[in-house]
Amino acid sequence: MNLELGYIKIKDIKFADKAEVKNGVLSVSKKDLEKIILEDENFTAVDFDIAKPGESVRITPVKDVIEPRCKVSGGGDIFPGVVSKVHTVGTGRTHVLSGMAVVTTGAIVGFQEGIIDMSGVGADYTPFSKTLNLCINFTPKKGLHTHTYEESLRKAGLKVAYHLGKLGKDVKPDEIKSYEYLPMMQSAKKYPNLPRVGYVQMLQSQGLLHDTYVYGVDMKQSLTTMISPLEIFDGAILSGNCVSACDKNTTYHHQNNPVIEDLFEQHGKTINFCAMIITNENVFLADKIRSSDWTAKIVSHLDLDGVIISQEGFGNPDTDLIMNCKKVEGVGVKTVIITDEYAGREGTSQSLADADPAADAVVTGGNANQVITLPKLDKVIGTLDYTDKIAGGFKGSLNKKDGTITVEIQAITGATNELGFNKLSAR
Repeated sequence: MNLELGYIKIKDIKFADKAEVKNGVLSVSKKDLEKIILEDENFTAVDFDIAKPGESVRITPVKDVIEPRCKVSGGGDIFPGVVSKVHTVGTGRTHVLSGMAVVTTGAIVGFQEGIIDMSGVGADYTPFSKTLNLCINFTPKKGLHTHTYEESLRKAGLKVAYHLGKLGKDVKPDEIKSYEYLPMMQSAKKYPNLPRVGYVQMLQSQGLLHDTYVYGVDMKQSLTTMISPLEIFDGAILSGNCVSACDKNTTYHHQNNPVIEDLFEQHGKTINFCAMIITNENVFLADKIRSSDWTAKIVSHLDLDGVIISQEGFGNPDTDLIMNCKKVEGVGVKTVIITDEYAGREGTSQSLADADPAADAVVTGGNANQVITLPKLDKVIGTLDYTDKIAGGFKGSLNKKDGTITVEIQAITGATNELGFNKLSAR
């Protein structure tokens, strides 16, 4: 499989009657987007706003962050199985509206949604303070079931990103990156002297608004399986979860997975990146055993030399992480695990809910219990009504006298992301 990513650098976003991408400026038609969204009768109203880096703007509660992309050539289309038809993606050319994102917000779905600050100390903890953000604030129909609202909200954000992405189809990219991902035997033949490295990505799938979708299928319904990393660039994996904002993988994180990008950077040089495996994080012990057994079995069959394992979420999924690590090490394959920590506000508590001596190479995205005070900002996109309720918040988090918010960084979108899509670690 071969894929080219053509990056169209977006330098500004503005609202206009005509939607287009021209000279690095994305013009957005509110009328067009409103028509797309209000086709779903579960929404009674929708508002749009633009948040730019450095502005005194707070976005909360954040549901998802999505990067607009479109297929120029090759099979399938972006977001297969949800927005487009179910066809295999990951080949040809895909254009990317780089430097911007679609951010969905509105009345809360799950109590683990988060905050994006575009300036102030909070901006240092989220990568989305650096993107030009088209924000969509949804008003759901009264009495809507939580899961129905989540599904409508998720799909609406993807539809908008899909619509905007197509505006870049005929635009000349500022940069093109080329990726090659060969079948296993061909890859081994081409790079006979390089260690064979695989990537095991754990996907949040505990249910109760903790879901991830692969080609439109809820991952908790799947066994551990293989996928091409190039498919992920085209939106084959989508976020549908409301886990803690700090370590939740938004759709944007999947589209720009830095583990995949870094492995490709070393592919053919120091390693042979020849396998990607996705596995779930279910609730029950029997499911954890089944999935981790399959992970180790696939790794063994592929005769890999090393594996990177990334987690999503914390607590219950810590067991899945350690099971995967222990069993992969048990078949003679070295592992590096990527996680984050919930080590208490003083950093003195046990970082993970589970552990094993086999987990002797660990990358951490930081301590999510670290407390931070966010300054009052001039503008709020969304609502502050849920500040005391979101994960990382507590009674009195929102100081109504001075407008400051004191929370654990758990409440900040992407703060301790377990793909390493952040700037924190621990020592």
